Amino acid sequence: MAKKRPQTKARRPQLTDGQIPVVGAREPCPCGSGRRYKACHGRAAAQAVTELVHRPFEGLPGECDWVALRELVPAATAELTLKDGLPEGIPSVTLATVLPMAWPALRRDDGSVLLGLQNDTPSGDISRDLADTLQRALTAEPGTPVQARRAPADGPRLQDLLDPKGPFEPVVHDGFEFWVPDPENATPDVSASLERANAAAIPTVKLTGVDSAYWCETPEKNHLRWVMPHPEEQLLDALARLHAAGGSSLGDGTRLVGSFRAHGLTVPVWDLPSEVRAEDVEKPAAEFAERLAGALAADAPLTADERRARGGLTNRQVTLS
Repeated sequence: MAKKRPQTKARRPQLTDGQIPVVGAREPCPCGSGRRYKACHGRAAAQAVTELVHRPFEGLPGECDWVALRELVPAATAELTLKDGLPEGIPSVTLATVLPMAWPALRRDDGSVLLGLQNDTPSGDISRDLADTLQRALTAEPGTPVQARRAPADGPRLQDLLDPKGPFEPVVHDGFEFWVPDPENATPDVSASLERANAAAIPTVKLTGVDSAYWCETPEKNHLRWVMPHPEEQLLDALARLHAAGGSSLGDGTRLVGSFRAHGLTVPVWDLPSEVRAEDVEKPAAEFAERLAGALAADAPLTADERRARGGLTNRQVTLS
């Protein structure tokens, strides 16, 4: 007796990844796998949107200053260099810590673009969100702000748009007058936002003798916040060695009090007496940088005193992001 030929179901045409439309999470995936979209092609898209990127500015020129402008500095700007040059009709692209009404970006009347850095971002990748905002700002009508939205999961990141060899030189401002070319003739909404922002801004100065160190003034005492590029564990060991040896201060009355953890980098913080200004810590900071380089190069196990110092520094570490 001849064997019966097994019955087979007609195969549905298979779609490539580039052809997969977005459907409801619980609907069958259009690729024909038979699984729900959220368990098939929707999984990668959802993960790309929600997965936290711990060092979103890694690979950009001035990564430490990007972190400082995102988390520590009230009013600052930095000119950005695009990988493919400036599009026609756009004289400049400028990164700004904050924009009026917390706009993500602004295309000015003259065509120039301001990109806001300290806004809330809808995904776990700040770089991708900022890149999406920047791209939309480049094509926005002059004189209009760019509104927030969720960036496409497969969209470019800042690292794809900015020139990796371009300079990144933050300019710290006393206030937010850089928002408008003529503050005296600004609209009432912008003027009110400008007044509120200026009132809340903490006086801040970027040191010139070392990289990514920012002095700031508060009512009770001043501080130095220094964003450092070194791996966290190695840096904490080095700071502990210096602290145990009495070499972690920046002069009389100053004290290393702990550190922030921000966007994958560590930010040591010093308390300074209220009379110590930014220019007063330029030389001590440069001298500390030399001591730190030596401590970073040490590879001997930490002593008991150094381990205690490290424990104290770790206990006083605050995560900003």
